[in-house]
Amino acid sequence: MSTPEARLDALGIALPEPMKPVATYVPYVITGNLLFISGQVSATAEGRMLGRLGENMELAAGQHAARQCGINILSQCKAALGDLSRVKRIVKLGGFVNAHPDFTDIPQVINGCSDLMVEVFGDAGLHARSAVACPVLPLGVAVEVDAVIEFAD
Repeated sequence: MSTPEARLDALGIALPEPMKPVATYVPYVITGNLLFISGQVSATAEGRMLGRLGENMELAAGQHAARQCGINILSQCKAALGDLSRVKRIVKLGGFVNAHPDFTDIPQVINGCSDLMVEVFGDAGLHARSAVACPVLPLGVAVEVDAVIEFAD
């Protein structure tokens, strides 16, 4: 069975440098065998993925933004654990979507992140999840996702 890093390579994904906090918080906290990753926004090294679903952004673009949140989660996870092979389970994702009040495909947007976790970790990537709409998100981003991850020593 291949490693999570090998699966990322096969997907053509290179993890970026972990994003720095933009306020008074830390990027992650470890307690016991759980890793809590602060909300990761839809941003790349080139800039933020801005927009509001159902207003100036379509579903496919929102899914792409959520996938980028997942890539940023994996970057924080690697920084915290040193090796993605230590991940035992993606326990929970919390997804937030900057959406127009009439846009209701919130779960499908967050699938962009959820699908990535399954692609990288297989069954261990299946997780509990919340997906909610917000009238605005920090920095004007389209999507933000946080995570709880169980890991091995």
